[in-house]
Amino acid sequence: MGVGASGAGGGGAADRESAVVAQIEAAVSASKCVIYSKTTCSYCQSTKRLFEAMRCECDVIELDQVPRGTELHAALARYTGQRTVPNVFVRGTHIGGNDATQAAYREGRLQEMLDGGVRSLADNKAVSRM
Repeated sequence: MGVGASGAGGGGAADRESAVVAQIEAAVSASKCVIYSKTTCSYCQSTKRLFEAMRCECDVIELDQVPRGTELHAALARYTGQRTVPNVFVRGTHIGGNDATQAAYREGRLQEMLDGGVRSLADNKAVSRM
C-alpha cells in the first residue's frame, strides 16, 4: 500500500511518518551533532569514539533502545537515503555513515563543519578545488 492508502480514518501511517520525520528534523536542527546509532554496532562505536576524541558533545540516539526505534530507523532511511547506522548529522547537514565521517575527519572537513566554517561537505569540496 502506498502512503495515500491509510483507510477511512485519514492520515494513519502517513501521519505517523510525518511525525517521525518531524522528530528527526527537530533533533538535527537542535544539536550541533547528532548520531543515530545502535549499541551493538562496531561502526557506531568507532564514530562515537571519534567525536569523543575530538571533544565534541553529540546527541546520540540509540535506535535499539528508544521507543519505536525500528520505526525511527525506517523513517531515517527514507529521509537520508541511508539504511545503515551510524547516521551522522553535523549542524543540520547529513554527513553519512562511519566511512564518510572518518574521511571527513581525515580531510579536516569535519572539524570545519563543527566550527561552523563550512556549511556542508559539498561546500568544502567546492572550496578545496579552487
